[in-house]
Amino acid sequence: MLNQTLDKILPLDRSFEGEIRAHLDSLTKPPGSLGYLEELAARYCLITGTSRPRLGRKMLFCFAADHGVVAEGVSAYPQEVTAQMVANMLAGGAAINVLARHSGVDVKVVDIGVAEPIGDVPGLLTRRERAGTANIATGPAMSVEEARRAVEIGIELAQIAAAEGATLIGTGDMGIGNTTASSAILAALLPCDPKSVTGRGTGIDDSGLVRKVAIVERAVEANRHLLSSPLATLAALGGLEIAGICGLILGAASLRVPVIVDGFISSAAALVACRMCPQVGEYLFFSHLSAEIGHAVFFSCLDTRPDSGSRHAFGGGNGRRTRLYSDRSCNQDIQRNGNIRVGRHFKEGRVTGASRVCHCASDSHDSADTG
Repeated sequence: MLNQTLDKILPLDRSFEGEIRAHLDSLTKPPGSLGYLEELAARYCLITGTSRPRLGRKMLFCFAADHGVVAEGVSAYPQEVTAQMVANMLAGGAAINVLARHSGVDVKVVDIGVAEPIGDVPGLLTRRERAGTANIATGPAMSVEEARRAVEIGIELAQIAAAEGATLIGTGDMGIGNTTASSAILAALLPCDPKSVTGRGTGIDDSGLVRKVAIVERAVEANRHLLSSPLATLAALGGLEIAGICGLILGAASLRVPVIVDGFISSAAALVACRMCPQVGEYLFFSHLSAEIGHAVFFSCLDTRPDSGSRHAFGGGNGRRTRLYSDRSCNQDIQRNGNIRVGRHFKEGRVTGASRVCHCASDSHDSADTG
């Protein structure tokens, strides 16, 4: 499944970009007045292959898994918090649930490798590949075949989402210890000094950060002989939720469904996906700049940018949710103004009202930062 999916991911067809931009300029606003929002809208149209985007369902997949490297003391929280947070999400009590309800996003929680099975809980998608990863500080997180199967779980979920009418997919994660694995992936695949991409995660103190950097360095060195390909690197240094997100991204791109990437962990998964297939990057929107220091390095090395200036200190899909809300506002504006051809009046100075120009901004006022 993975190889077939990679073969289906094609560079964006930009032959009708002029048509998209002409349509944007014809709407009731000064041409280009919405700035970067218009760039987002144009790219959404290019991804979906139409200048008149159809607004379907918005889905967020939050993949949950545990990490053996937690045994090294890299997190401020114990491993069992992963399962507790999953239970909170399923009960509708997590921050992402509140934000998602506010903006009409369907949240799908996926147990792809939590250490202790959560059981048959309503709303949980059980796709367990294994009960957490091994300790990357002493050896590979999982086998290459396990990593491949975890990636293919994500691909399958993207296919199901598209079949159910999703026109925008978001990523999310839950896994104590996953910033450590993500830092190791960035250090190996960018590549860069582990210290430059290793941050405080859940809020560890200075001595904890020193220990965490040393663990990431050990992990990269212990597995260096295994880092022969993006998939092999994911298997050696990654996590099951990171693999699932990677697959979700690949599957969505193969079906021309835009993906909003949330935070540092999801960006590590996106990096793996882009190393597998460089054109994947054209299908991605990055929701925000994480407080994790490695995220800025990620954007610098990939020569891209987050779509929001917000600096969130937690992921879990929350930054992605605010981006979904803004993108929805953008595309609604295109649709609502679709039959009004007054762009030339702005150019000639004959329209003085600015109420429609502010439509996207006013729609977004309800979308508060949580960071």
